[in-house]
Amino acid sequence: MGARSILMPDVGEGVAEAEIVEWLVKPGDLVREDQVVCAVMTDKATVEIPAPAAGTVLHLGGAVGDVLAVGAELIRIDAPGLPDQPPPALKTPRVASTEPPKPAPLEPPKPAPALAPGPRQAMAAAGPPRPPGERPLASPAVRMRAREAGVDLRQVRGGGPAGRITHDDLTAFLEHPAGAAPSSRAKAPDTRVETIKVVGLRRRIAQNMAEATRRVAHFSYVEEVDVTALEELRAALNAEADEATARLTLLPFLMLGIVKTLAAYPQINAHYDDEVDVIRRYGAVHLGVATQTPAGLTVPVVRHAETLQLYECAREMKRVTDAARAGLAAREEMTGSTITLTSLGALGGIVSTPVVNRPEVAIVGVNRIVVKPVWRDGGFAPRKTMNLSSSFDHRVVDGFDAARFIQRLRKLMEQPALLFVEGGAA
Repeated sequence: MGARSILMPDVGEGVAEAEIVEWLVKPGDLVREDQVVCAVMTDKATVEIPAPAAGTVLHLGGAVGDVLAVGAELIRIDAPGLPDQPPPALKTPRVASTEPPKPAPLEPPKPAPALAPGPRQAMAAAGPPRPPGERPLASPAVRMRAREAGVDLRQVRGGGPAGRITHDDLTAFLEHPAGAAPSSRAKAPDTRVETIKVVGLRRRIAQNMAEATRRVAHFSYVEEVDVTALEELRAALNAEADEATARLTLLPFLMLGIVKTLAAYPQINAHYDDEVDVIRRYGAVHLGVATQTPAGLTVPVVRHAETLQLYECAREMKRVTDAARAGLAAREEMTGSTITLTSLGALGGIVSTPVVNRPEVAIVGVNRIVVKPVWRDGGFAPRKTMNLSSSFDHRVVDGFDAARFIQRLRKLMEQPALLFVEGGAA
């Protein structure tokens, strides 16, 4: 017997501990060499941990949500043919959040009953697929699809390795839910209550939003913008673009406009360190782009946006947001923003009140474009309009300066030729 430990790795950047956000194996499972066994998170970076050798899982060093110190035992496997390795000194895992209560310790799985051969629906109708309290194994894509369908994955039998739930398993359950009576027309009351432990990126989002709301003196300013000329310019540029040219959305124009406007309002491109009462104004514009990912909201950063031209803005924004959605963004691409741009695209509503991304002091929000009649030159004309709903930290930014900042940005959006005129924000 060659017992082998996998220790919590040192991911650099001075990080001394990391949180367990997902287990992909359980005690008793067979694993292959280099098979990913779990994922851990530090700040907003998630790291997958592979098995160093093939063998059988003996012990897990903590539950999802636990925080382990670097060097603590993360998992222990029996790797035949390797010499025994004594476990490291015991380090008690720290629970990342005291609410909800820490789950019971993991136990070796009970053998699942053999499945009789038959169609997929027979598998789904076989009743609860795992002991109560055991966390189902599934990929983020399967979990998201289950959430959208309102399915509790604890009720779905997994047909993949180690009982992992696949898309086919979820499809079978959706077609023939467990215990359903196809001939019955009456619906029984749904008494399920799903308890979801807040861990990983979702826990960090919750903490950051609560802290920003508690500590930042928020105020919002909303202004309507006529983007008819800008949309005409965007459509013309896209019509002339070839396959190698990035298609332009509204956001790269806004990036140019924000950079140009910040040149005249440097107090808005700043951080407020309220621990030591220091404001740091930046010459560089490191533009954060609020991005929805399968794991939650993140803010990848376009660094030195002040050096970029229109198509460079489009390419760089797409690069960092795609990396964030795929979980491949580097650490430096997820930190250090000086101002944030947020947009829900077609879902942007009429007005919003975005939360300042502390320690920044401003966030520019974009609402959806609508066509409405606007009085121009003695008559009504159909115009494309949208609102800029932006928030500021009133401890640093006065209302007058915030209004002038947005009004200047509005002028650049309504007269897009000004975006390409040299000479700062004049």
